[in-house]
Amino acid sequence: MRMIFRCDPALEQHLPRPVPARGELPDWLRKMPAKAHSEIHGREIRTVKQCPPFVDAMAYGVMIPLPCDVKVDRGAFTWDWDIPQPATVGHPRAPLSFHVAAQLAGAPLGNAGQAAIKFNSFWTIEIKPGWSLFSTHPVNRTDLPFRTVTGLVDADRFFDGGINFPAVWTAPDFVGVLPKGTPIAQCFAVPREAPELVFEGFDDAQQASYSKTVADVLAAPNVYRKHFRARRGHLTRE
Repeated sequence: MRMIFRCDPALEQHLPRPVPARGELPDWLRKMPAKAHSEIHGREIRTVKQCPPFVDAMAYGVMIPLPCDVKVDRGAFTWDWDIPQPATVGHPRAPLSFHVAAQLAGAPLGNAGQAAIKFNSFWTIEIKPGWSLFSTHPVNRTDLPFRTVTGLVDADRFFDGGINFPAVWTAPDFVGVLPKGTPIAQCFAVPREAPELVFEGFDDAQQASYSKTVADVLAAPNVYRKHFRARRGHLTRE
């Protein structure tokens, strides 16, 4: 799978590039203890830091970074971003724009009457035929003061224009800076062809395998990590 990112030539030296999500794991995950005491169990148990599906989901795909610092004061957004005028007609220059509240009418997103912010795109994205680009809030990142709205774009066809990332601001009392490089969306390619759904009952061998797998997982730690987790290749950049 190739993901091709293109940008306005006047801005190329001013934009942070999308990066593999694996390299953008948050500090709180790195600092988490591997084990913590559970009053219910009466002993130390493993935390989500040792849960491969939890971490692998956060490390999957590509992160889109915020291109500059954005100052926030209780819902007011400002920035001081000294970049050249884009060479492309119709290209945005501001890191943010907005969706009016009426566009969210009837949807359980944000608060009634609250506009959504829109992280403007400075990169176009092209992927191979038959695949679409799935974009969502950075996985398990409820620490971020916004919630990116999930979307699916046929980026094998729509790749001449930027894909913007709408989000609902979830911290109305936030005062501070959303720093340059903050992950604003996590993206990965998905096949557009619908899967064939097949439903079956266990046969004798599958019943035995199920029982053995469950027993193995309960008997020792790291069974999934050692015996089932696939090795993941690193994303390459040209």
